[in-house]
Amino acid sequence: MHTVFRIGEVRKIDKKSPLYEVELKLTSDDDQQLRQLTNRIREESSGGTGWYRLGPLLLKTGQFDKAEELYTALLEQASNDSDKAHIYNQLGWVKQDQGQYKEAVSFYEMSLKIKRKTLPEDHPSLPPTYNNIALVYNNMGDYSTALEFYEKSHQILEKVLSPNHPDLAISYGNIGQVYNNMGDYSKALEFYEKSHKIYEKALPPNHPDWAISYNSIGQVYNNMGDYSKALEFYEKAHKIKKIALPPNHPDLAISYNNIGQVYNNMSDYSKTLEFYEKSHKLLEKALPPNHPDLATSYNNIGHVYNNMGDYSKALEFYERSHKIYEKALPPNHPRLASSYSSIGGVYNDMGDYSKALEFYEKSLQIRKKALAPNHPDLASSYNNIGLVYNKIGDYLKAVQFYEKSHQIKEKALPPNHPSLGISYNNIGSVYHDLGNYAAALRALQSAFQIQQQAFQVSNPAFASTYSWLGRVYRSLKDYSKALDNFEKCLAIVRKTLPSRHPNQAITYSNIGDVHRLMDNYEKALVFHQKALNIQENVQCDPTNCATTYINLGETYREMKDYSTALTYFEKGLEIREKKLSKNHPDLAVVYHNMAKLYLATRKYSMAMKNIQQAVEIAQE
Repeated sequence: MHTVFRIGEVRKIDKKSPLYEVELKLTSDDDQQLRQLTNRIREESSGGTGWYRLGPLLLKTGQFDKAEELYTALLEQASNDSDKAHIYNQLGWVKQDQGQYKEAVSFYEMSLKIKRKTLPEDHPSLPPTYNNIALVYNNMGDYSTALEFYEKSHQILEKVLSPNHPDLAISYGNIGQVYNNMGDYSKALEFYEKSHKIYEKALPPNHPDWAISYNSIGQVYNNMGDYSKALEFYEKAHKIKKIALPPNHPDLAISYNNIGQVYNNMSDYSKTLEFYEKSHKLLEKALPPNHPDLATSYNNIGHVYNNMGDYSKALEFYERSHKIYEKALPPNHPRLASSYSSIGGVYNDMGDYSKALEFYEKSLQIRKKALAPNHPDLASSYNNIGLVYNKIGDYLKAVQFYEKSHQIKEKALPPNHPSLGISYNNIGSVYHDLGNYAAALRALQSAFQIQQQAFQVSNPAFASTYSWLGRVYRSLKDYSKALDNFEKCLAIVRKTLPSRHPNQAITYSNIGDVHRLMDNYEKALVFHQKALNIQENVQCDPTNCATTYINLGETYREMKDYSTALTYFEKGLEIREKKLSKNHPDLAVVYHNMAKLYLATRKYSMAMKNIQQAVEIAQE
């Protein structure tokens, strides 16, 4: 080994200069850690010709096309089964990193087939291939097959390794990851903790693998909605990484990102941005400008701005992310599908439904090609498209897409997975809009039961369920129950969202409408005005603003202030006519309300005109 130094202290030379002074300490030749590092480097770079060593280097640096070209050429020259098995494995790795999962499985299985010809069933060289196949199935969302291959690998490792070998810990971690993806969080924790116990016995306390273990456990708690526990484990991981790694190492970026993700789930968006931006700065230093991980970082920042209701900023970051993905990835890579979905989500929140549908359908087409038919991301695509059809008033199409989504989730996920709660919520919302209130209540109560098992009582997921329960009870004229649910929704929204978030405005408007129906007109006006103060001053879905105008119009109409009522009806109608299809049911509501106003003011021809418009929509 050539001369090797340890990094001591790192100091900035002065505030104006970009230069740092680094204190280096010479490492002795008999240093134990240096010896371990030397052996590891020899192990990773040993074996085969220079061409065989070049392949892994190309893969690690993201040059997948060149790696594929090299391995294809080596395959043509391969003269024995051992070389062929290795090359097929490497081609599987290439295809996996390109997001071409079916081709990856095919190559891995060719490698396995060759190995199984000559090796006994419990040979130590089989587990890595089983693990590779399992990982691809995991990425495809075929969790039962992933579990099957991880367990095959684990059974061999248990036979050939000592009970506290670190490779067994990795194996337990892999199985835990599948259970985590399936939403079986208690099982995931069980396997992650088995893994961690081995690390505690086998590794020194600041070993980087401890950080991986803490991260995995933190991820489960994050998914369970136990955010304080998630933060505790993510911060433990971060402390180890800060000790074990240089200050600009990309793994520190992952750590900052994980902590940011928890704050995002807690709706503490300023903290989220702080950690996402720390992560992004490290990635910018460590990675080339078109690396896919930089794109993911831009996407995460965009997601925060979207949650904050700053849609133009969100779109800016999503588009930056998408440009990198287009340059760095093949056209049917699953990350591109996620990118299209993110952009579609912003357009949906902005009320530009044709654009939203365009991007959601692009996402769906990629996912249908790249993923297993029961992958949860496919369910997400169908759900998103259903959401748009619901917004544009095509309720039958919305139900069709929501049910496609729900069927996939029922096959792929355990019965109490939080994603099924979202699914029931959406189905409940469309049944409400179709006027089938009994079916809506059943679906929403199913959502609520799942959320009670999965989350703490103040989790943002409950806000949507309370909101829709409030709407159903309002339609059933049970105003006290409606108000109770809307107020529960408001309490959660106030805790978890910024004070001027568009969702807070929607809740104020709903509460105002119930007060109107209970003849509490002054209270109704107060809440509608609160809603309008937000909606007129932040970027939001214009159709929600239209609903507040129409609610205000109806309140003033019932108070017999007809000129003010007409002003608000006309404002609401102008938005809805621009944004909605000509036969949307929400237009019929405005025409009906305006007809009542014109009847009260004895403008009978105008009343008749509006009644006819409402009837024409109802007949369609």
